[in-house]
Amino acid sequence: MRSNPERNQQPTACYLASRSASDRIGGVLFAIHNHPGGFSMEDQQRHYLNKLAYEIDSWDLKVALESDDKIVVVDARSPDAYRQGHIPGAINIPHRTMSMETTSIVDKDSLVVTYCDGIGCNASTKGALQMLKLGFRVKELLGGLDWWKRDQHPVHCEGSSDGQTNCGCG
Repeated sequence: MRSNPERNQQPTACYLASRSASDRIGGVLFAIHNHPGGFSMEDQQRHYLNKLAYEIDSWDLKVALESDDKIVVVDARSPDAYRQGHIPGAINIPHRTMSMETTSIVDKDSLVVTYCDGIGCNASTKGALQMLKLGFRVKELLGGLDWWKRDQHPVHCEGSSDGQTNCGCG
């Protein structure tokens, strides 16, 4: 059943699907916000608790590393990107190569924090998922190396084999 927005009724999925993408996005947000049931405070709390359970920011990572928590920082980018600059103490395990063999050096009792270049790169997400599948506790560094640098934390550089800078997310 289609709802008529001129009658001040709630838009339905059918009505929303017939509109342009930008209108649908706004319409969906409007429909969710104005849904009679809405989202409960418990739903919202669960959402934010989950975010904190799965993600860490650069400040919290720095504090955890300084407090000697059992953390292994994994750079999920290419070896060349790692050589160009990485978080001090991080180990390089490109997400495409993660396996029981390549992660055997990682202590299963440690919290693994994966990262990549930043918000335009999803190697850290792919790495976090792969490490989780291999049985590790995992968090993803929000903003990756980009935000680590923006927060003025140290970066270790080994140089690049070809002198070029590339994302290494592939």
